Amino acid sequence: MIGSLKGTVAAVGEETALIEVGGVGYVVLAGGRTLSRLSIGAEAKLFIETHVREDAIRLFGFEGEEERAWFAHLQTIPGVGAKVALGILDAMPPAVLVDAVATQDKAAFARANGVGPKLAARLATELAAKQGPKSFLSMGAMQIARAPAANGSTGSRAEAVSALVNLGIDQSTAARAVSLAAKTLENDAAAPELIRAALKEVSR
Repeated sequence: MIGSLKGTVAAVGEETALIEVGGVGYVVLAGGRTLSRLSIGAEAKLFIETHVREDAIRLFGFEGEEERAWFAHLQTIPGVGAKVALGILDAMPPAVLVDAVATQDKAAFARANGVGPKLAARLATELAAKQGPKSFLSMGAMQIARAPAANGSTGSRAEAVSALVNLGIDQSTAARAVSLAAKTLENDAAAPELIRAALKEVSR
């Protein structure tokens, strides 16, 4: 299994990029947001989700491990394949996904390409009932959020959710409380602030 690729961008298409690593060119499928940030001739590092089928091996590339983990996690929902998962991630970066799941925001999911009202409702309810995405490196959600590609606010939120879960609060309630708390604080609020505010939300 290929976990990541670091090399030179040889070509960029509408749905794929060609990354040359050690003289070998890898065709990587990616979302529009990821592809738009690749420049031909420049060096790039992509985290890879590998899909192996009888007739093909497909590599899906992402700028960060957290996004890759969400790509895999979204496909645990019936009706969500690779193409739909990429569409969701194009419309909803991980930080937005965390909020949408925490608040069960069906409308947010419905804005993604390939997601109709019924699937949006299923995504909102079923993801809220699940544990968050796990890294293939066996890191928890908090450690995923601390990966270099993730921003500080996402990491603080994940850390706050983890802390609440450790206190015995279920994952769904913890995520919802942290999301609501984040809306009342600054975007770059530190985890301790989020935890205090989230605990107030839980006690209401």
